[in-house]
Amino acid sequence: MINKCLKQNQYLIKFILLIVPLLYSCSTEIEKQLWYKGNLHTHSFWSDGDDFPEMIIKWYKDHDYQFIALSDHNTIADSDFWYKLTQKDIKNKVLNQYIETFGDDWVESKKESEDTYVKLKTFAEYKAKLEEENAFKIIRSEEVTSSFNKKPIHINVTNINQKIDPVKGTSVLDVMQKTLDLVNEQREKLGIPMFAHINHPNFGYGISTEELKKLNGERFFEVYNGHPAVNNGGNEIYNSTETMWDLINIHYYKQGKPLLYGIATDDSHNYHDYSPNHSNTGRGWVMVNAKNLEISTLIEAMENGSFYASSGVYLKKLSSTNKEIFIEVEPDENISYEIEFLGYQKGNDQISVLKKVNGTTAAYSFGKEDVFVRAKITATNFLENETQLEGSMQAWTQPILID
Repeated sequence: MINKCLKQNQYLIKFILLIVPLLYSCSTEIEKQLWYKGNLHTHSFWSDGDDFPEMIIKWYKDHDYQFIALSDHNTIADSDFWYKLTQKDIKNKVLNQYIETFGDDWVESKKESEDTYVKLKTFAEYKAKLEEENAFKIIRSEEVTSSFNKKPIHINVTNINQKIDPVKGTSVLDVMQKTLDLVNEQREKLGIPMFAHINHPNFGYGISTEELKKLNGERFFEVYNGHPAVNNGGNEIYNSTETMWDLINIHYYKQGKPLLYGIATDDSHNYHDYSPNHSNTGRGWVMVNAKNLEISTLIEAMENGSFYASSGVYLKKLSSTNKEIFIEVEPDENISYEIEFLGYQKGNDQISVLKKVNGTTAAYSFGKEDVFVRAKITATNFLENETQLEGSMQAWTQPILID
């Protein structure tokens, strides 16, 4: 009898030891959200930015970002490159600031006739100099810059390993698809997590909604880009990027494709003159909810939709179950917020506003007609300053497919 009781107690103890960690894990998974802030579209002297890579990276480190990707046009910063200073660079005192920040022993420069050249540090060099384990990551990237009939086609590749040259094709769609195929081929060949995202489709109105609908293998695009010339809002002829996003996802759903996720970026080029007419830092970013700051983990989280895009609004909590989505804004006492839940419902051919709340918290319970739902949070009464773009101070969650 005693042995029988001991045996039963052993089973009970084993059951408790098994179930308690599971309960704790479920609880902490809901409560604990690790948000990492990063920008995936940035330019330096390696292409058409106006400062040295290290100076740009330092700005992001100093402004509480946890990861950054320098995505210069058609280069991965892996060669010898002596940059010739322009008169504008001299006026901006870029070399003096570079030396003051990083020292003579780091900066390499030379004079040839009346010209000054500075050797740009490679990706490997500036990554080793500025990356910090568990605190700040630098991701190799390239903006593969192509065109068709003068229509710009720019595609960023995050965590690229080998440079991808711009391709030629028979149409805008053909150029995009060939580029995406090269990215996916490299990923499979090297076994490295990486992804492509379509940049600013309304820049020069080069990429249409219908062309994006026909892509295969694309998961990301820029719903917001901080460059003043990219036409996020569209016009009377072309859709806004947000409308494009919804129409594409309705089509993707009907075709059985994974939904497209929206990214916000700076697309920063200008680091000395700050105004709405310049492409400045701090305008667009992603907040990724990941287990840690490893690049592979960040990419996995983004591919799972565990992130939101922002042009100024921070979320304190973003959670969803199979029944509802919950939003809590990180509030600014001088700002009011509007939370909209938008979704695609059975039988419709467009997105509907499902619920609208003025405040810092809101929840939406999924209805039986809902197919996918996302949220947009807008700061409604903030004062724009001299560097902000019109219509900034928003956040966008990723669409949730209701099963």
